[in-house]
This record gives sequence, structure tokens and C-alpha cells, in this order.
Amino acid sequence: MTHSHPASAPLVAVIGAGPAGLMAAEALAQAGTRVEVFDAMPSVGRKFLLAGVGGMNITHSEPYPAFVGRYGERQQAIDGLLRDFDGPALRQWIHDLGIDTFVGTSGRVFPTDMKAAPLLRAWLKRLREAGVVIHTRHRWLGWSADGALRIGCPQGERLVQANAVVLALGGGSWARLGSDGAWVPLLAERAVDISALRPSNCGFEVSGWSELLKAKFAGAPLKNIALSMPGSAPRKGEFILTAQGVEGSLVYAWSAPLRSAIEREGRATLLLDLLPDRSVDKIAQALARPRGSRSMARHLHGQLGIDGVKAALLRELTDQASFADPERLAQAIKSLPIELLRTRPLDEAISSAGGVRFEALDEGLMLRNVPGVFCAGEMLDWEAPTGGYLLTACFASGRRAGQAAARWLGARPLG
Repeated sequence: MTHSHPASAPLVAVIGAGPAGLMAAEALAQAGTRVEVFDAMPSVGRKFLLAGVGGMNITHSEPYPAFVGRYGERQQAIDGLLRDFDGPALRQWIHDLGIDTFVGTSGRVFPTDMKAAPLLRAWLKRLREAGVVIHTRHRWLGWSADGALRIGCPQGERLVQANAVVLALGGGSWARLGSDGAWVPLLAERAVDISALRPSNCGFEVSGWSELLKAKFAGAPLKNIALSMPGSAPRKGEFILTAQGVEGSLVYAWSAPLRSAIEREGRATLLLDLLPDRSVDKIAQALARPRGSRSMARHLHGQLGIDGVKAALLRELTDQASFADPERLAQAIKSLPIELLRTRPLDEAISSAGGVRFEALDEGLMLRNVPGVFCAGEMLDWEAPTGGYLLTACFASGRRAGQAAARWLGARPLG
């Protein structure tokens, strides 16, 4: 059944129809509030749908202390949100939509059919039945002089008088899907404390690979390797060599500390271990075996199975003398330094760091400087690796903002 509200009932406008905005709308509707959602794109949840193309990774099943640790510097703020709505709660919410989930080998959680679209369809149906009205091709342009929301739409511009607002405008990555960061100056005008949007879960550039390496191996994956930064424990996985540098899941996992190092020092070093399961001594022993007339490249392949892109990168990043010396070559194989100069552009990144600082918000995610305006999702100043952590925090923050907006409305006289 569809709920409807009298037109005179207080209205909450939700700006942005990604996971955070839709979750805020659901929480508001459950509280009996009249809700209208405005999204600039021709259809809702575009980034959500694209994120689900390779398999919709919705959350992660790892134990809570490890899970919340993934949010780095903002662990404390995100912990406050996840206490009410964590990974298991999100799974239960999906099951309530009639969609089953399973845990993959890596601990990541997926809908049984791996797809985002059926989940989104079931959710939108439930929202419509709860009386939520969604307007697409409606872009928020800021506030009018009397405090109404300025909304650009196909017919021109309309003014919306809302009693409270939830902003869920996304970060700054993948602008073509709607998250273009255009909201930053609108909030900055209101003296909201915003940390600059920066790439997260992104690729990095080196000063330049040789033409030979680029021509032959750009796009090639390096598997069964480990990456670390000086002074940090290595992590195993895989990444991809690009024409400009490096990208892929294991590089993304290091993106926050790498980006910080570049911001501080102008460069960062990633240490590549080509054979994480062998000790440097064992590698040196293997290389010291007589090779007769065979080239070092053939010897590397025969003794250690290093060939293709791994061998090419080893040759690229070691000098002639080290390449010929078994001891020094063994050291290089275990700790090959890749110097990174900059991130790839923000618009290419999977997600963004920076945004509205938690210090600018109260417990309910309301802007201290702009009463009645709440913020949620990736526009807040936090970041996390891929693996379901980004979505979980988007859902949790949307729910918090929606519930808080409903409470705030109920607590103040309207009129």
C-alpha cells in the first residue's frame, strides 16, 4: 500500500539518490515523514549500479574490530555510525528486501545473483510504497535568498521549501555518474569546514616507464606478489602495471598512506616483493647456482619462475651491476622500490577522500552552521578500501542522517 501525506505536512528534501540518500529517505519514511528525493541524473543509483557490474560487493564479513579498523583516521566517527547499522545489519536489511546474500572466499559479501539492479529495483518499490517521491534530472543549485532550495530541472528552475534537508551528494570521483563535487562551494559559502576532495582507491604515476616496458606490458597484472611501504608490514595480492604507473586492488589498499606521503614529501615509495613466499637467502642460493651459458633472464626463469612482466619490471628497476650480482638481485626481488610521484586524477578514482569534516557536524550528522541540514555518504570526510567498506558506511550514515532529521523535525514547532 502507498502512504500519502497532506501537502501541508512538513517536508524533508533528500538531495542525491545514491545508497546514502535513499537510506536517509527510507529512515524518514519509516518515521512517518513526507520525503522527496532530488537527483541530478536521469536515473537513480548510477554509481551503485556501475560498482555492481563486476559483482555487487555490498559489505564484508570480517569481525567487527578489523572491519572498523579499515576506516583509518576516521575510525572513531564511523564506529559511531556502524554501532547502529553494521555489516550483519546491512545483510539482514537486504534479506528483508527478498534478496539472499553469500560470503565469497575473500570474506566479501555479495547478493546471490551478484547483481546490483534487482536489489535497487526491490528497494525503489519499497520506497515508493512508503510514499517517497523521487525526482530525477533535478540538480540542487544552492539556496535562494529566503532559504528555499534552488533546484534546476528540465522545465527551468524551481524553488522547494523544505523543513529539513539531507544532503547525500557523493564525493568527487566518477563525475559522469553524478558525484562531481559541485556542492563544495555551496557549503563553503555557509562556512562549513570542508577538507579538499582527493583521490582514494586510485592508481599512481611514476616519473616514466621505458618505452619497451610500456609497449609490451602496460595493462599486465602482477599476481602472487606483496606490496609494502618502508616500515610497514607487506600485504599480498595483485596489481596492474599501467602506461603511467600502477593501479589495481593491492595498490588501492595502500592509497591513503601513499597519497599522504606524496602530499608531505612530493613522492612515495612502494616496495614490491616478487616472491613473498621465499626468503631472501633461499632466493640468493637459487641465483648463485651455476648458469653456464644461459642469460640471467633465462636463469631467473629456470630457478625462480620469474618471467614476463615480473622479469621486465625487475630489469627496469635494477641497474646492470645489481642485476648481475646474485646477492643484490635477491635483495631487489624481495624489495623492489617503485617511486610514485602523483595520484591519477580524482575523476578516475574509485572513491574520494576529504569532504565535510565530522567536526562540522553534530552526532546526528547535522551541520552546526546550518541547522536543519544533514549530510551523509561519501561527501563526508572519511575513506576506506574497497571490499564493501565504502557502501556499508554510506548506508549507515544515510540511516543516521534520516533518523536524526526526523527527530529534529519532531522536536521543533513548525509554522
